[in-house]
Amino acid sequence: MRKSIPLLLVAALVLTSCGAVRDSRYNPFNWFGRGESRQLAAEGETNPLIPRRSAFARPEPIDTRTPIQQVTSLRIERMPTGAIVRAEGVTTRQGAFDLALMPVEDEEVPAGTMRYIFVANQPLMPQGPEPTRRVVAAADLSVKELEGIRRIEVVGAGNVVTARR
Repeated sequence: MRKSIPLLLVAALVLTSCGAVRDSRYNPFNWFGRGESRQLAAEGETNPLIPRRSAFARPEPIDTRTPIQQVTSLRIERMPTGAIVRAEGVTTRQGAFDLALMPVEDEEVPAGTMRYIFVANQPLMPQGPEPTRRVVAAADLSVKELEGIRRIEVVGAGNVVTARR
């Protein structure tokens, strides 16, 4: 009994001192500090934890397509969801690939006009006969995109073909 009373007194003192240890640096729960709240970065600021450019990131591809030599025909095919702009043309060289009708968003384009440039990757191959250099590309326009458009133009290196409503 003599040993149990001092032991109980020491245990009681240790338990009552937990309040002081709670905020001390000896408590392992306090080693990393308390969580702090802060505001998110504004739109102009970036997150410092996300690197702007990684050493292993692939560089953005460079568009090496050039306008085709001549646009020969232009057709607008109506669809329930809008229209398909279909252009045919002749490239400068044989073996053209990666064809596209690229929309032109320029101040020179008049209101109510949709202008495309007919572009393709044209490899450095010998120039072949015209039938082997004919190509076709198309672009899709929704009903919403067609609302204010009265004229569609497709531009090549040598000419412009226009379709009107």
